[in-house]
Amino acid sequence: MGFKGSLNRTRRLCFFTILLIFFAKGITADEVQYGNDVPELKSYHEPDSEEEEVPGGSRIVAGASVTSHLEASTAKEERRSEDGHQDNGLEGEEKEDLPTQPPPIEERPKEIPVVNGGTANGEPCIFPFLFQGIEYSDCTTDGRGDGRLWCATTYDYDQDKKWGFCETEAQAEQRQQAEEAEEQYQTVIRMLNATTRKNHKKELYDKLLKVAEKGHHKAMEKVAYAMLFGDYMGQSIPRAKEMFEKLAVEGSPKAQMALGFLYAAGLGVNSSQAKALVYYTFGALGGNLVAHMILGYRYWGGVGVPQSCESALTHYKLVANQVASDVSLTGGSAVQRIRLLDEVENPGSTSGMLEEDLIQYYQFLAEKGDVQAQVGLGQLHLHGGRGVEQNHQRAYDYFNQAANAGNTHAMAFLGKMYSEGSEFVPQNNETALQYFKKASDLGNPVGQSGLGMAYLYGRGVPVNYELALKYFQKAAEQGWVDGQLQLGTMYYNGIGVKRDYKQALKFFNLASQAGHILAFYNLAQMHATGTGVMRSCHTAVELFKNVCERGRWSERLMTAYGSFKEGEMDSSLVQYLLLAEQGYEVAQSNVAFILDQQGAQIFSENETYPRALLHWTRAAAQGYTVARIKLGDYHFYGYGTDVDYETAVIHYRLASEQQHSAQAMFNLGYMHEKGLGIKQDIHLAKRFYDMAAEASPDAQVPVFLALCKLGLVYALQYLQDLNVKDLITQVDLDQLLGPEWDLYLMTVIALLLGTVIAYRQRQHQIVVPPRPPAPAPAPPVRQPQEQPQAQAEPQAAGDTQAQAQAQAPAQPDQQEQQ
Repeated sequence: MGFKGSLNRTRRLCFFTILLIFFAKGITADEVQYGNDVPELKSYHEPDSEEEEVPGGSRIVAGASVTSHLEASTAKEERRSEDGHQDNGLEGEEKEDLPTQPPPIEERPKEIPVVNGGTANGEPCIFPFLFQGIEYSDCTTDGRGDGRLWCATTYDYDQDKKWGFCETEAQAEQRQQAEEAEEQYQTVIRMLNATTRKNHKKELYDKLLKVAEKGHHKAMEKVAYAMLFGDYMGQSIPRAKEMFEKLAVEGSPKAQMALGFLYAAGLGVNSSQAKALVYYTFGALGGNLVAHMILGYRYWGGVGVPQSCESALTHYKLVANQVASDVSLTGGSAVQRIRLLDEVENPGSTSGMLEEDLIQYYQFLAEKGDVQAQVGLGQLHLHGGRGVEQNHQRAYDYFNQAANAGNTHAMAFLGKMYSEGSEFVPQNNETALQYFKKASDLGNPVGQSGLGMAYLYGRGVPVNYELALKYFQKAAEQGWVDGQLQLGTMYYNGIGVKRDYKQALKFFNLASQAGHILAFYNLAQMHATGTGVMRSCHTAVELFKNVCERGRWSERLMTAYGSFKEGEMDSSLVQYLLLAEQGYEVAQSNVAFILDQQGAQIFSENETYPRALLHWTRAAAQGYTVARIKLGDYHFYGYGTDVDYETAVIHYRLASEQQHSAQAMFNLGYMHEKGLGIKQDIHLAKRFYDMAAEASPDAQVPVFLALCKLGLVYALQYLQDLNVKDLITQVDLDQLLGPEWDLYLMTVIALLLGTVIAYRQRQHQIVVPPRPPAPAPAPPVRQPQEQPQAQAEPQAAGDTQAQAQAQAPAQPDQQEQQ
C-alpha cells in the first residue's frame, strides 16, 4: 500500500508539473523576456547601453541611440508594408502579433531531405555542397530553368555530378503556386497602401479575393475581416466565418480571435461564451494582442470568467508593453472617441471634428501668412485626428513656413520631426539640434525638452546628464509634458540626480494629467510592483488598460464612426462590437445606442433590447452616467427585461449619488411622487426636484413645472382628506362668539342693509338736466387777402360743434341709468 500510494502521488505530481509547464509557456510566454516582477518603465526608445538595476527588481529604460532606433523602426515599417498595415480597412493585421523575440529554444537538427530522381535517387542530400565554386547549405533552384529545388548528394557536385530533386513534381507545383500567390499579394498590398480612393480600393480587394481563393493565408485573413466589417467589400458574416474556420484549423491566431468574437457576439452563430473563451485563449497563445486585450478586460470585469485582477494584469501588461514600445518622439496619431448619443443630440459638440469649411478657412489663413494657423495645421497633420489625416509632408511644409516667420513652436516641432525621422523627413541629429537650440534660446519649452533629449541620449552632442536635467526642468516649469516625463525618468533611474521615487511619481502624475501615454505606462509599472507606492493591482490594471486603448487598433473607432455617418449601420455595429469586446467604454455605449435606435438589421427585433441592455450594463460598470440612467429606464419601462421599479430606483440612486446626475435626481423625484418602487413621499419628491434644479441649469424649467404640478396635487389631496361636515360639527359658535352671537349677527346685517339704501338715495339726487346744443354761427364775408384766416375759423367752429355733438349723447345715458 505504501509503494502504491507513493507511486500514485508521484504520478499526480508529474501530471500537475506538466500542466504547470504548459500553462507557464503558453499564457505567459512573453514574460520569459519581460518577467512578472521586472517592470520596464518607458521613456521613448528601447535601451541600448544605459540601464540600471533598481531595488525590488525594477528597471527603467533610459534611452537608446537614434541609429538603433531607426533600424528598428525601419524593420517595423518593412514588416508593416509587407502585410499592408497602413491600410486602415481591416482589424487584426500582422502588427497585432507580438514582435518580441521568443524565448530561446533548443535547436533541432535540420531534417535532411532524401532526393528523388536525378543521378542519386533515394540518397540523402549533403549540406553544404559545392556547385560552380559556391557552397550551398540548402536546396536551390540555381542552374535550372523550371524552378525545381535540387541538391547534391556529395560535397563536390562539379566533380561527382551526384544530385536529385528535393521535392516531387506535385510539391514543386504547389510551391510555385504559393510563391506566385505571395507575389500577387505583395503587389496588391503595395497598391492598397499607395491609394486613398475608395473605388480603387474596392477593385484591389476584388483582386485580393482571387489571391485568397488560391489559399494564401494572409490574403484570406484580410478578405475575411473585410467581409466581416464590410470594408471595401459587401458585408457577409457567413462567408467571413467560413474563412475564419479554415484559417483557425491552420493555426492562425487572428482567425481564432475572430471566431471567439463571433461566438461572443452571436454573429452568424449561436452565442456561446465558453467557445468564445476557448478561441480567445488560443489566439492569445498565438501572440495576438487583441485577444490578450479581450481576455484582460474579461478577467477585469468578470465577463464569462471569474473576476481576477492578477490575470487581467498579466494580459494587459503584455499588450501595454508593445503599445508603449511603439510610441515615438512625435507622439503618434491621435485617438478620436466620438459618442454617438451626444453626436446625434448635439452634432459636432463632443466629437471635436473640424468641419471641412473650417479647415479650408485655416488653410486660407495659412496661405496668407497667418503663423498661428500654420502651426495649428502643422500639428493637426503631424498627429492626425479631428477629421484631418496624418500627413508628415504637409506638417513639415506648414512648420517650415511658420519657422521662417520666427515662430518658436514651429522650430521645435521641426526639430522633433528631424530627430525622429520619417518617410518624408530624413533623420538628422545635427539639423534637429539646430532647431532645438533656436527654439530653446527663445524660451520655448518644446525646444528645451528636445535639447534635453539630445543631451540625455547623446544625439548630435556628447551625453551630459546635468545639461539634460537643466533643460528638462526649464520645460517642466512651463508645463510641457515631455519635460515632466523625462524628469520622472531621471529621478526614477537616478540619472544625473539622486534616485527619488517620490519625485518620479510626482512628475509622472503631472505628465499623465496631460494624457501622455508613457506617463500612464510608467505609473502602471510602479503600481504593479509597488515601487515608490503601495502596490495596487486595481490601479495598475486601470492604467495599463488606458495604455492599451491607445494602441493602433483604436483607429477602428474612426472607421466605425465613418460607417455610421454613411448610414452603414450593420458595418458600424460590428466594428463597435469588436471594440466593445476589447473594453472600450465608448464603443459599448455606441453599440447600445445603435441597438436602442433599432438601426441594425443583423439582429432580430426581440434581440435588440436585451443586447442593448447588456452593453449599457458594461458601459455603466465603467462609470458612464448616461448608461446608468439608461439601465434605470430599461427596468422602468421593461425594455429587454421585466418591469422592475425597485431595480430602476437602484440605478437612478447610483447615478444620483456617484455622478450627481440631474436626470437621475428628477427621475427619483418622480418615483417618490408616484410611489413607484419606493414609498410615496411628496416631501422627498420635492427635495429631489430641488436637487435636480441645483445640479443642472437645464433642469430648472422641467423642475418648475413638476413642482407646480406637485403643489396642485398636494392641495387637491389636502382638500380631499379634509371632511367639511365634521369640521362644521366641531365648530361651537356659542363658545366661539358668545351666547348672544345671533343678535350680533342680525345687527351687522341691519347696518349693511341701511348703508346700501342710503347710498342708492344719494345717487337719485345727483341728476344733471340735459343742455340743448348751441347753434353754429354764420361765417362772415371777408376780403380775399384774409381768406386763409376765414378758412381756419370754420374749421374751428366745426370742431366746437363736433365736441358738442360728442358730449350730448352722454346725458341721456346718465338719465337712463338713473
